[in-house]
Amino acid sequence: MRYKGIIFDLDGVLCCTDQYHYEAWKQIADEISICFDKTINNRLRGISRMDSLDIILEKSEKKYTQEEKEALAEKKNNIYRQLLTRMTPEDVSQDTRDTLNTLRLRGIKLAVGSSSKNTKTILKQVGLEDFFDAVSDGTDITHSKPHPEVFLIAAKRLGLKPPQCLVVEDALAGIEAAGAGGFDSAGIGEAAAHGRVTWRIGEISDLLNLEK
Repeated sequence: MRYKGIIFDLDGVLCCTDQYHYEAWKQIADEISICFDKTINNRLRGISRMDSLDIILEKSEKKYTQEEKEALAEKKNNIYRQLLTRMTPEDVSQDTRDTLNTLRLRGIKLAVGSSSKNTKTILKQVGLEDFFDAVSDGTDITHSKPHPEVFLIAAKRLGLKPPQCLVVEDALAGIEAAGAGGFDSAGIGEAAAHGRVTWRIGEISDLLNLEK
């Protein structure tokens, strides 16, 4: 493989927390009487908590202050973190675990690049807290995807340059971020249809055969 490092998005790639995000945002939206459904939820994939809240509040007749927004976002995160306690190592598929182990045996450095501030909590819940060579998450960045900051930090922590790394993403914003940072990308799910994606994969194990 031409890449010396692979940077994985977390949600939707290594494991799936979409349902927990949806449940938490749904509870907030219901409390303030705003329509929120799975279609709107899909617009939130790969973007920050505050940007997600702005999308939800598009349907609100009330004008919220920044302080009120921050309180809503914090309340959502508290609900979400409570829901995360349901997660177990079984939330990471065997295919994903086998792929990660094979990549490591091949000498490829592995990192997580996620906008989530709960990344380390999730990794601990699923038993991957000590697995990666580097983790870059929402606590490290000032710009969310599609800005490439989270991936640039991950690459730096791996001791590699962007062209030496592959970013694996399931969100369109993540593919945009990879391209903006000078990274090749592998898209899974929705991200596989992005026009700027380098590789289109159907499952994580496809990473093992990119150049075969």
